[in-house]
Amino acid sequence: MIELSQNDWASHLEADPESIIIDVRTQEEVEEGMISEALHMDIYNGQEFISGLDKLDKTLSYYVYCRSGNRSAQACSIMDQLGFKSTFNLIGGFLGWSDPALTP
Repeated sequence: MIELSQNDWASHLEADPESIIIDVRTQEEVEEGMISEALHMDIYNGQEFISGLDKLDKTLSYYVYCRSGNRSAQACSIMDQLGFKSTFNLIGGFLGWSDPALTP
């Protein structure tokens, strides 16, 4: 897992068109807004979360965020243990996100 600031996270995303964004927040949090094109996979769903990860291509890069950066760091750690090649955690999470181009 690599921890990235918002600017670095956005730059890496832009440079990697095959990358995937994952939002690991709860449904209630997602209803407040989310980064466009993100997959919603609630980390609190336990085995359902793990099963969802198992269906993903582990060779791609994954950009993961939550509300503040803690759960997404946990998600990246889990993904790393499952053999994912590249995981990137958004420092500060959605609370610190200020790029209107990437939020609906």
